[in-house]
Amino acid sequence: MNWKELTMFVLMSSVAWSGVSRGEERAKLPPDVLERCLETLRQGMKSDEFWPAIHAAEGLTLAGHGDEVIAALRDRLPAERDDQRRCGLARELARAGDRSTLPILLDILSNPESTGRVHAAESLFKLGEAGDMKQLRAAFEQTEHPQLQLWAAAALAKTGQTDALALVRRQLQSTDGPTRTTVAFALSQVGGSQDIAPLLQALANETDTVARTFLVNALANLGHARGHQELIRNLDSADATVRTVAAEAAGHARCVDCQAKLIQFLDNSTLDTRVRAAQSLFVLSLPARKR
Repeated sequence: MNWKELTMFVLMSSVAWSGVSRGEERAKLPPDVLERCLETLRQGMKSDEFWPAIHAAEGLTLAGHGDEVIAALRDRLPAERDDQRRCGLARELARAGDRSTLPILLDILSNPESTGRVHAAESLFKLGEAGDMKQLRAAFEQTEHPQLQLWAAAALAKTGQTDALALVRRQLQSTDGPTRTTVAFALSQVGGSQDIAPLLQALANETDTVARTFLVNALANLGHARGHQELIRNLDSADATVRTVAAEAAGHARCVDCQAKLIQFLDNSTLDTRVRAAQSLFVLSLPARKR
């Protein structure tokens, strides 16, 4: 997997505070902006750009329109032959409520001939699914395939497997850039306060722009002020990948003060940026989910 793939109209009056801590804040959307977000995601899901279309499907599900996702994607999965794309379709159908696609991810994960094994493990992590853990445990033991092992570890860590979480944390010290980036993404969801100091140290040592973005996002997701501040700055980055990754992270990190910039992104020339902005605007308008 190519790790690069991992890869102002201010509406201050629309920001409504429903709590005192950052994680409880909500940024309500005016009806016209809400409709623009829905249209962005619906059109995105129809796109010929496969992965942005899959991301749009994710956004629609998070916005409460999983039925539309299932209707749009269920007939595409049987016809798809590329295992990486099959993982994307199966993942978003499962996220939307069609759990019958989960065995497809597990089958791809356990097929040594498949080109989609890393995508399958990553998808299981993103869904918080592990099956009976046998396939993930087998992948976890495959030290000869570092990205496969790491995503399997992340998926197992999400289910509370402490040995898997320990491996994820150790790999933050890896000399391999893609590995450190995957760890940062995983720790943004399965990490805790004890990961703040190692992430800050990794950020101090990291020179790659995109890799730094994932470290910043992990810190922001874990509630660290520096991560929050740098995430906001990344929305103005000259690098389109950095902007898109930050646009997605803004929702998960409850960055309600990113709302105005995300609304601007609905007019961005890059489809994936528009899609991720629309998704985050929806996420920020809803009550925070417990981690």
